[in-house]
Amino acid sequence: MNDIVLALGEALRLIGGLDAKLTGIVVLSLEISLSAVAIAAVLGLPLGAVIAVERFAGRQALIVLLNALMGLPPVVVGLLVYLMLSRAGPLGPLGLLFTPTAMVVAQSILILPIIAALSRQVIEDAWREYEEQLRSLGARRFDAALTLMWDTRFSLVTVVLAGFGRAAAEVGAVIIVGGNIDGVTRVMTTTIALETSKGDLPLALGLGMILVGLVLALNGIAHSIREAVQRRYG
Repeated sequence: MNDIVLALGEALRLIGGLDAKLTGIVVLSLEISLSAVAIAAVLGLPLGAVIAVERFAGRQALIVLLNALMGLPPVVVGLLVYLMLSRAGPLGPLGLLFTPTAMVVAQSILILPIIAALSRQVIEDAWREYEEQLRSLGARRFDAALTLMWDTRFSLVTVVLAGFGRAAAEVGAVIIVGGNIDGVTRVMTTTIALETSKGDLPLALGLGMILVGLVLALNGIAHSIREAVQRRYG
C-alpha cells in the first residue's frame, strides 16, 4: 500500500512539474488522435449525410455494415494496416510503418465508421422531420444534406468528440503499427501498458490520470453541448 501511495505522489509530481517525458507523450498522443479525428470527420460526416438522405440499392446493407464496423476490433485494424505498410505490402515502399503516420491511419480507419454511423443517425432523424419542408423549398438531396449538417452541427460535434475519445483510448492498433518506440511512437495508452508491465507505476499513473481527465473533459463538453441545444431548440 505504501508503494502505491508513493507512486501516486510521484505521479502527481510528474504532472505538476510538467515532466518533459510525460509532456512529450501527451502531446504526441493528442497530435495523432486529433489528426485521425480530422481525417475521419472530413470523410465520415459527408458519408453519413449522404446515406441519411439518399435512397439507393444496398443502402440498408451499408448501414448494417457501418454499424457493425463500429465494433471493429482494434488489433484487427492494426494487423491489416501493418500488412499494407510492411515491406511486402503494397504501401511498403512509402516507409510509413512504425511512424506516427501509420498510427494516424490506423486510428482513422477505426473511428471513421463510428463518425459515419452516428452522423447518419443524427441527420436521418432531422431529415424525417424536415424532409417535407425542404422538398417544398425545392432543395435537392445534396443541398438538403448540407443544410441538415449545418442544422445538426451541435449534435455532430458530440459525434466527433465520441470519435476522439475512442481514438485517444485506443491501444491495440497503434502498438502494432507504431511499434511503441520511445520518443517516436510511444503514446499514452501504449506507455501505460509498457510501464505497468515494467513496474514503473509513477509514469503509468500520471498518464492514466491525464487520460481519464481527458475523457471526463470530453464527456463534460458533450453534455454541455447537448444541454445548450436543448435550451435553444427545446
